Amino acid sequence: MSQGSRRSVAAGQRARAPIFAALGDRTRLSLVGRLSKGGAYSISQLTQGSKMTRQAITKHLRVLENVRIVHGIRRGRESLFAFDPAPIEEIQNYLEFVSEQWDQALARLKSFVER
Repeated sequence: MSQGSRRSVAAGQRARAPIFAALGDRTRLSLVGRLSKGGAYSISQLTQGSKMTRQAITKHLRVLENVRIVHGIRRGRESLFAFDPAPIEEIQNYLEFVSEQWDQALARLKSFVER
């Protein structure tokens, strides 16, 4: 791998790391699951059935908003939050790329071992 390719990979990893970190929290992952069903939800709707406060849910939504997984929509005095699949699709593409790299490396190893 050339030095330019390594820099490109490192830059991509730095860009994706915050998304993985945001999804690494159980509460945020649960919020993404609810929001990914479609539509925009208020903080009140997202706290229903949860023991978490509105402030705690808001804090988690801000983390997700910072990595563009959700976006806020103002309707009057109310803030609604909706899911944006683009960052998740980027992560999926990245994981497929990494998986392909591993498959190639394992195929080379298998070929080497079987000689």
